Amino acid sequence: MIEIWWKWKTRVVDLMVVVSMIGMVAAIAIPLYVNAEARDRIEKAQSDLDILAAAVKAYAAHMGTLPAALTALTAPATNRLNWSAGPFMPWVPRPPSGGTPPWGAYTYTSSTAGTFSVTATGDGTTITLP
Repeated sequence: MIEIWWKWKTRVVDLMVVVSMIGMVAAIAIPLYVNAEARDRIEKAQSDLDILAAAVKAYAAHMGTLPAALTALTAPATNRLNWSAGPFMPWVPRPPSGGTPPWGAYTYTSSTAGTFSVTATGDGTTITLP
């Protein structure tokens, strides 16, 4: 009888050790996974802004002026020499979904001095180009 009780007790202890090890691995892995997701969202926003900035520069080179809005990049444009080009992008990319705080729409500002910026904010990060 004592042998049966001892075997049962050792199996329970083994099970508790395995469960605690799984808990420790999860405690390490879950924060790493969450950080990786945030880094992925930031990298997507950075990549989108790089593409948007390149398209704005191409539009400005063709038209001689900056676009009024990012949506102008998705349509053909005819410059003062009556040359048509574009669209400079097929669509304006959507910002990453999720995040804390969540990502908002990409913002575009231009000045009469010929400078512009494209900004994304989310996951506690603000990215501005160029």
